[in-house]
Amino acid sequence: MTKAQEIAYDLREQIVSGALKGGEALPSESKMMTQYGYSRETVRAGVRLLIDEGLVVTGQGQGKYVREDYPPVVWNWSTLESRSRHANAVEGQTAGDQWASAVAEGGKAPRQEITVSIVEPPAHVRECLGLPDDGLAVARKRIRYVDNRPYALADSYFPQELVAGTPLMEPRDVSAPGGILASVGLVQAKYRDEIAVRMPTRQEAELLALPAATPVAEHTRTGYDADGRPLRCMVTILPGDRHKILYEVDTD
Repeated sequence: MTKAQEIAYDLREQIVSGALKGGEALPSESKMMTQYGYSRETVRAGVRLLIDEGLVVTGQGQGKYVREDYPPVVWNWSTLESRSRHANAVEGQTAGDQWASAVAEGGKAPRQEITVSIVEPPAHVRECLGLPDDGLAVARKRIRYVDNRPYALADSYFPQELVAGTPLMEPRDVSAPGGILASVGLVQAKYRDEIAVRMPTRQEAELLALPAATPVAEHTRTGYDADGRPLRCMVTILPGDRHKILYEVDTD
């Protein structure tokens, strides 16, 4: 190993073993120079390797810190938006926004920042919704927080002509028995899911305060009515360091 790799190896072992805990500052450069007997530039090169791996993040000023652990949120996408979950919702517990309810059930505090606009949707969303090239969609964009930490982005797109004048146009949390779409006669009978794993865009990294080397899962769920007409396309960005996705599939 090079000298920088030796330093990175030792610090990595301390992080993995818990000797250096999440959120804890690394020793100062001067202290590491004394400890390892190498130059300041070599120490910086070793720490930089861990930054590139995502184990170490840069704080305010020149501080370097062990990447903080996020308690994972487990999403059972098989049941999260099921009609039975809506039908059995209990006011104050599982009623309202199903994402927020799932977070609250886990003993955590959910919060969302919501904006609503009429947009030309991204190409893959336009394709999922079956819109023409110049078709417009209502976009409900949400930054989702768990215990005041940004955890996910969730953008829902609806064909404009289907939801104009409905509560979905309101830039706030909205809910209705059975779901907002169902309350206006648009019942989702089935979903189609797509999951891609990739590195975040710059905007996603900024909105979610992602440390370096944090991949995200892009979950696209398209909802259809009984006739196969697409009603909604939701694109959720889930950072890999704070989410676990669960599916339950019948062997039939």
